[in-house]
Amino acid sequence: MNLAINEHFTKIDKTTEKIVENIYINEPEKLLKFIIQRLIVNKQKADVLDGFIYQKLLKTHENIIKNELISYFPSGIILLQSCLKINYEPLQKLLMNEQFREADELTNKYLYELIKQKYPGVKRWLYFTDIQFLPPEDLFTLDFLWQIYSKGKFGFSIQKQIWIKSNENWDILWDKINWTKNGTMNRYPKEFQWTIEAPDGHLPLFNQLRGTQTLSYLFKNITWT
Repeated sequence: MNLAINEHFTKIDKTTEKIVENIYINEPEKLLKFIIQRLIVNKQKADVLDGFIYQKLLKTHENIIKNELISYFPSGIILLQSCLKINYEPLQKLLMNEQFREADELTNKYLYELIKQKYPGVKRWLYFTDIQFLPPEDLFTLDFLWQIYSKGKFGFSIQKQIWIKSNENWDILWDKINWTKNGTMNRYPKEFQWTIEAPDGHLPLFNQLRGTQTLSYLFKNITWT
């Protein structure tokens, strides 16, 4: 296997994807042993390679391998943490099965729920003044789940990286992550892409109809890029 057991991956490139695909086709049991060694035996923190392998093995038709995978990782490979004791397992399940539209909707519900625990009541959208009340631990968990189960393509921190590389120019960001067409914001949901083939940073979505201030504050609260 041409995959380093201790290497840390933040993105799955074409070469790595091809290596994993070849092993998956010919010797899928080696992929299972690989992530068991990394995550269970070595107790390494899961990264995008582990997420990618896990998602591949979920699709196997070899029941012995699939059953063993589920016995080791019944709810996914991420140990979920929440300052406010919110259950993020439904989101992990959606993401590891690449149900990105449903995961996007649930992510927004979680953000509202986190704010509502500070300010009870129904909110239709987040204000920039709300962002300070998002627990960093929970925001990290949401972002980490998106990264791990998207080959490192999606997540708020990925969007922040692209924004910084775009000299913090919002119009350039929208264009790079394909949220606009000819300068006009895409219509939800049909003009957005809900597959892994979407551009880096395309998901999760964030409502920009009320300006960029809220997302700017969200980016400022992401310190782990």
